[in-house]
Amino acid sequence: MKYFILFFSLFLSSQITFSQTEKEKVSATISKNKIEGHIYFLADDLLKGRQIASPENKIAASYLANTLRGYGVQPVKENNEDKSSTENYYQEVKLNKVSPPSDLALEIDGKKQMNSVVLKPNKIDFTGDAIYLGYGLKEDYIGNDVSGKTIIIKSGGPNVTDTRAAFGMTEQKEELAEEHGAIAIIELLDTNDRIWGFIEHQSNGERIEIADENEAPKNITYLWIMDENNLYAKALESKKNHTVKLKMEGEVKTPILSHNVIGMVEGTDPKLKNEFIIYSAHYDHVGIGAADATGDTIYNGARDNAVGTTTVLSIAENIAKYPTKRSALFILFTGEEKGLLGSKYYVENPVLPLNKMVYCFNSDNAGYNDTSVITVIGLSRTTAAQHIKDAATAFGLTAIDDPAPEQNLFDRSDNVMFAQKGIPAPTFSLGFKSFDGDVTKYYHQAGDEANTLDYDYLVKFFESYVLAGRLIANDPKTPVWISDDKYAPAGKSLYKN
Repeated sequence: MKYFILFFSLFLSSQITFSQTEKEKVSATISKNKIEGHIYFLADDLLKGRQIASPENKIAASYLANTLRGYGVQPVKENNEDKSSTENYYQEVKLNKVSPPSDLALEIDGKKQMNSVVLKPNKIDFTGDAIYLGYGLKEDYIGNDVSGKTIIIKSGGPNVTDTRAAFGMTEQKEELAEEHGAIAIIELLDTNDRIWGFIEHQSNGERIEIADENEAPKNITYLWIMDENNLYAKALESKKNHTVKLKMEGEVKTPILSHNVIGMVEGTDPKLKNEFIIYSAHYDHVGIGAADATGDTIYNGARDNAVGTTTVLSIAENIAKYPTKRSALFILFTGEEKGLLGSKYYVENPVLPLNKMVYCFNSDNAGYNDTSVITVIGLSRTTAAQHIKDAATAFGLTAIDDPAPEQNLFDRSDNVMFAQKGIPAPTFSLGFKSFDGDVTKYYHQAGDEANTLDYDYLVKFFESYVLAGRLIANDPKTPVWISDDKYAPAGKSLYKN
């Protein structure tokens, strides 16, 4: 019995020492000065908000690549076809800058329509018949011949009135219209002036999209007209047949390039090194915008996402010095602010097979309003949750799950691109218990400057992320989705389990 007690005491002591050693490894590479150095550089006015494909965005990419190089992180050399694309830490992301259609003119029954935006552009010069078709859903086509005609429809559906949800139905409505031979869709959007102003700003300015050499030519034009409280829809639904004049030039596409920054550290375990943990964040921001009350027009993006970028740099330095059992892949994405472009491009053009990626530990931020917590979007959705909670506790913080599900944050950051492929992928964020206060005060605002951050809190935040990453990467058990998660079936398909 005495020997058993002695053995158990030694075993327990070894576990405590191991835990302390992991924590000590984390603290050995993280300091407030390093954190400040990264964030102050990335959020400096000289980088003009790091907008995708800008010269300043390229400077940020160079800074990140050479920081990884300095840490001893290696470029990825096992590329799919073009090995040169990542040997210098860069993955080219081929994009198009798209200028909106010009000379848009729209009349319905002889009345000019001024409040309209183009969702799906296509050069068109049409004068002819239009049919009012309810919501433009499958049942609305019964008994109606729309071939060669324009259809006028209401946004959303019988139980869908939210603008975001209505937008989510546009692809379905477009497919139905094309299937039945319509040449244009005019959708009457029930929304208010504030939301419409945002839609106009997004739709009528230049946009950036991933270049697709195999893109099929557009066959249909799709427009929105503002129609608050469905007043215009109610006027038009009294008769089925109308006349429409619709004319506009096509959009103009200009090829541009941006870059994802990628590096790796090989794992130490003979078997587990074949599994990778991705540590990711986006480094772009929104660039130059409208002046705030102080006259500032540079949207520096200290929180969003110089903090997230620095999170990945912190763990890259740590794992390069103290490699984990699983291999590490560090990805810093471009173009998140323009529609998750960098991550979308990456999952379709991975530098290593996706089925080797067992976890994506993303970091993205809007702001924080509680420095006692870390908010992890999707915390409870994977089996790695306890590691994240334990890591936060080790540095005096508490890890909490998404407190604002109405914001749909899980599907609004780069992590969702990996989740859709089946890879468990939560997002590690600064602490907030509600999406308001100092979160919205700085989110996409010119005031999001490096000197407004609490760096004592950030030290604990980064330490928690790095320790969590180490615990996940060293666990003999591979992290997976919880069984009833909506992305669990994709995971089973990807990993063949």
